[in-house]
Amino acid sequence: MADSKREIERKYEATTETRLPDLSRVAGVFAVAHLGVAELDAVYYDTEDLRLAVDSLTLRRRTGGGDAGWHLKFPVASGIRDELREPLSDTLPRSFAGLLRSRVRDRALVPVVRLLSARDVHHLLDADGALLAEISVDRVRAERLTGGGATAAWTEIEAELADDGDPAFLDAVEHRLGKAGIRPSASPSKLARALAETAPERSTSPADRPRPRTAGDHVLAYVRHQAEAIVALDPAVRRDLPDSVHQMRVATRRLRSVLRTYRKILDRGVTDPVGDELKWLAAELGIDRDQEVLDARLRARLDGLPRTLVLGPVRGRLRIWSVARRNGSRRRTVAVLDGKRYLALLESLDTLLADPPLLPAASRAPGRALPRAVLKEYRRLAARVGHALELPPGHDRDVALHEARKAAKRARYAAEAARPALGRPAKRFANRMKAVQSLLGDHQDSVVAREALRTLAVQAHAAGEPSFTWGVLHGREAAAAEARERELPEVWERASRAKLRAALGG
Repeated sequence: MADSKREIERKYEATTETRLPDLSRVAGVFAVAHLGVAELDAVYYDTEDLRLAVDSLTLRRRTGGGDAGWHLKFPVASGIRDELREPLSDTLPRSFAGLLRSRVRDRALVPVVRLLSARDVHHLLDADGALLAEISVDRVRAERLTGGGATAAWTEIEAELADDGDPAFLDAVEHRLGKAGIRPSASPSKLARALAETAPERSTSPADRPRPRTAGDHVLAYVRHQAEAIVALDPAVRRDLPDSVHQMRVATRRLRSVLRTYRKILDRGVTDPVGDELKWLAAELGIDRDQEVLDARLRARLDGLPRTLVLGPVRGRLRIWSVARRNGSRRRTVAVLDGKRYLALLESLDTLLADPPLLPAASRAPGRALPRAVLKEYRRLAARVGHALELPPGHDRDVALHEARKAAKRARYAAEAARPALGRPAKRFANRMKAVQSLLGDHQDSVVAREALRTLAVQAHAAGEPSFTWGVLHGREAAAAEARERELPEVWERASRAKLRAALGG
């Protein structure tokens, strides 16, 4: 796996005549060490249509300086990026190829820009000699390697926080620079500036898209947002970042749900096959995510027991069981993302958005078409909740409540898609549907947890270990499920108020 670090930096405008002010006067700085000038030569790679640049990703091969090699940067927030590094080589590292696959797919990565930088480096040190930040004055020459070979040159100042440093320190540095008349750069990165200043023609960016006006516009905007989320979350899943699998699975489910809900707007003949593939992807992601949720739940339940109720090697058995299941699901998830079927799904989403299968209802005003679809999902949910509440406690009711949970999610996602058009009423409706979904989700998690606890108890018994603790946990999960069932009528009463639906205007 590539080395990774969190990069927190700020960039400032400068000229060849710009001189750094006395940075030893910044609070906390004991000394400023001048390290001299380093010559850097970096070639930046992208697809011909700049798929990485559109999403603010940076891929470069750099020589010179203290960190020569391949660098891949993912945006986290303004001025913050995760930088991954691999040793210098002639070809793209395999780890980077995997992280970029969702965006690049079968397109070639080609050199697009070369940056030659003369970097004058200064280190800001504290009283113990520890690094606080690196300040560099960079004289940059950019050469476009595609589209005519235009060039550009500029000087900029870069302030990069030391590892594990306090971001507030950069505020103090910026204040000092500001007093010297040095202002923040309008460009977020050298690559972005190079592409802008050497571009053969102005390209269309996501910000240039027309604002939604019709019902079809709103639905497509939601579809596009979820499709982009899947692509953006792919590298995070591969890196095993916290909550990444869950977020990717949610985007997949939201997308599938809205395609099913708004079938009067988008032709099902085109969207149903896409929806089937989204269902497959969500199921594959669920193998990893469901185990993650189950592990966390069982650990929390075990941590909540008094020590006198924990008999035998319970924690060790739970850990071994969890690791074995998690490792297998993790490998399977990455294999799915590397597979042709997944890449074909991403291509089909691109095709759908490029040539959307709009039906006549898509041209209608959103205030008419969207509420009807939302309320149709509500009626489906109401029927399932009513059916579940009529059943006696037991397996059949558990199944019915799980079906109601899925309907609650569809109603919630339908309202979320309509929210930009319908405003606050759609937001309130979505929140009430989320409350129903959360309650039913906790109930279903308890059902799954009890099945796992029974399996663990059987395994413990077969190994000659006490199964008492597993039985205690099973009983507590059963009690939790009963509590959720008692709460459901009240939560549903709030969610099903007529005025909530009337406010949607359907």
